[in-house]
Amino acid sequence: MRKEYRTINEAVGPLMLVEKIRDVKFDELVEVRLQNGQIRRGQVLEISEETALVQLFEGTSGINIRDSKVRFLGHSLNLGVSEGMLGRVFDGLGNPKDGGGKVLAEANYDVNGEAINPMSRDYPDEFIQTGISAIDHLNTLVRGQKLPIFSGSGLPHKELAAQIARQAAVLNSDEKFAVVFAAIGITFEEAEFFMEDFKKTGAMDRSVMFVNLANDPAIERIATPKMALTTAEYLAYEKGMHVLVIMTDMTNYCEALREVSAARREVPGRRGYPGYLYTNLATLYERAGRIKGIEGSVTQIPILTMPEDDKTHPIPDLTGYITEGQIILSRDLFKSGVQPPIDVLPSLSRLKDKGTGAGKTRHDHAATMNQLFAAYAQGKQAKELAVVLGESALSVEDRIYAKFAERFEMEYINQGFTTNRGIEDTLNLSWELLKMLPRTELKRIKDEMLDEFLPERK
Repeated sequence: MRKEYRTINEAVGPLMLVEKIRDVKFDELVEVRLQNGQIRRGQVLEISEETALVQLFEGTSGINIRDSKVRFLGHSLNLGVSEGMLGRVFDGLGNPKDGGGKVLAEANYDVNGEAINPMSRDYPDEFIQTGISAIDHLNTLVRGQKLPIFSGSGLPHKELAAQIARQAAVLNSDEKFAVVFAAIGITFEEAEFFMEDFKKTGAMDRSVMFVNLANDPAIERIATPKMALTTAEYLAYEKGMHVLVIMTDMTNYCEALREVSAARREVPGRRGYPGYLYTNLATLYERAGRIKGIEGSVTQIPILTMPEDDKTHPIPDLTGYITEGQIILSRDLFKSGVQPPIDVLPSLSRLKDKGTGAGKTRHDHAATMNQLFAAYAQGKQAKELAVVLGESALSVEDRIYAKFAERFEMEYINQGFTTNRGIEDTLNLSWELLKMLPRTELKRIKDEMLDEFLPERK
């Protein structure tokens, strides 16, 4: 039994100062027994000689500092994990939220975890099909990759997240696949949307959900993605599953970090965020990957909303440095009714070349991808020119490209949030669109491939 202290000096907001302590560690869990017998939990934020600064998960309101007792538990935040977590919903601290009983744990893990040792990493090179053409074909996701989605306020990133969770699959494989979904600082309405969507579509059976609501404490918000990643690592590296981790919204996570940093009176960095924001995000993102000699893998799709749609804001800026690309949602496409409104030109998957081609997707994947990018970029330029000069000022070629861009947006990108389009269907659709262009313009595709897929246009 660990010693109890009655030496609380101060309790303000979510913070509590405990004096005359011994053998207490950073990040250690704390139990506070209030004067009425109620138990509150917290975590050590800072230690200075014989003083510990504790942040309580439920806040300090109603605490009588003279009569309350503090006990340091000797360990940091742990999570009991097992395969029985599949199909279940938990709060941000790993407590059941779906009315079911407690999970019978097969193991207990420290949620802080560690980044994968670079020497142990296996290179990501296996295709994951999301059923979304703009991702699968143009910004391909591969096992072990971390590919964030950059959204803006009011854009349909929650619908996109639910669609990916519902449709994601390992192509041509009977290997076990699971989704771990972390909802961070979302509203009750959004939480209901995700839970109903998962249950209605059957995605819940292979999913584990961690839901942290907007009115939950900031320190719980910080714990939520760690809970999700700890579960994913167990399922991947102990149970041999291929796990896709979707975390939304990472902006709320960073705001919680800023709130805790301000409470600790740390010197702020860019826009008030702590100077260690980059390091902190890296400790989460670098937990994705594949390990040599182990079947399973952890793939991450973090979703964040860019304040004022600003890509240079610290959160998307630092996330872009750590991850292997980004999927960007466009407000203009959204206003045009395109769903999902993925802006393919600034979007990027740095590992797309590793997960495509014969034996993985199809041998014409890379060539059609490059041709679509080039044609869409030229079509966008032609449309912008038409706005300035009028359509009559465009050349015949420019008009063809402008029409191509319109069809590309409305038929290829605009597939809706319920259509699960296989990679074969996406590639066939890309050839249908490329038929609009003269064969002489298809300069990024070899003649043999054109003969195979466009034989009638020799």
